[in-house]
Amino acid sequence: MEPILEVRNLVCGYQTSPVFQQVNLSIYPGQLTGLVGPSGCGKSTLIKAILGLIQPWAGEVRFRGKRLKPGTSPPKVGYVPQVETVDWSFPVTAEEVVMMGCYQKHKILSFPQKRDRLAAREFLHRVGIEHIAHKPIGDLSGGQQQRVFLARALVGKPDIVLLDEPTSSSDLHVQHELLHLLADLNQQGLTILLSTHDLNSVATHLPWVVCFNHGLIAQGQPEQVFTPAILEQTFGAEMVVFHHEDRILIASGGTSLRHQMQNNLPQILRQERIL
Repeated sequence: MEPILEVRNLVCGYQTSPVFQQVNLSIYPGQLTGLVGPSGCGKSTLIKAILGLIQPWAGEVRFRGKRLKPGTSPPKVGYVPQVETVDWSFPVTAEEVVMMGCYQKHKILSFPQKRDRLAAREFLHRVGIEHIAHKPIGDLSGGQQQRVFLARALVGKPDIVLLDEPTSSSDLHVQHELLHLLADLNQQGLTILLSTHDLNSVATHLPWVVCFNHGLIAQGQPEQVFTPAILEQTFGAEMVVFHHEDRILIASGGTSLRHQMQNNLPQILRQERIL
């Protein structure tokens, strides 16, 4: 099977400082993949290079076997940026944000058309938030904002969607909701690559993992690559991995230990009991 997306010997950096070198990665149709690594390790740079938002120093990006010109975006690719990069005070509604994804199809700047509004409503419904179509984007909850930008990525009917840290500022409930939604979309045939540093969410939700830290460390199924040795190489710290039935739980080797400061409890509190 031919990869839908492929990077070959990719080298990227800023000014005179390289971020990563000689990265080779293939994403196949129908694949749901988590790109994991610590903050600042180059995950976002890799995604931006794939999208043509930055020009690599060397190497190439291929989409369905065709080499893309440096700095050009591959066709039929959706993108969900980090929430920190979005201006949530901008006066725009959820529906209008989703319609921005329609303009890529028109290739020219134009006023919204009826078919664009219908498409926006369709994909807001698909991600379960049609009822907030006319609300300002800044008034929405974090989970709703993520779904709006996912709908914007989907409205162009892409072959693959790239998400950059989609759960970075979300609580556990929102994280699980979004990952279950992505799994449902993947079951419908959508290819997905998302970056994250949340190991436990990846371990319990995603079938394929790429460990990354200024280069590709390892890739495979979570039970194959989430080992103490690979995780320490990826995150630069001792990691503890627990297997319980079909679950994988990961913790930092240092922070998972009971600290002596927990013994500094006033006597009156030592006598308290939780009801």
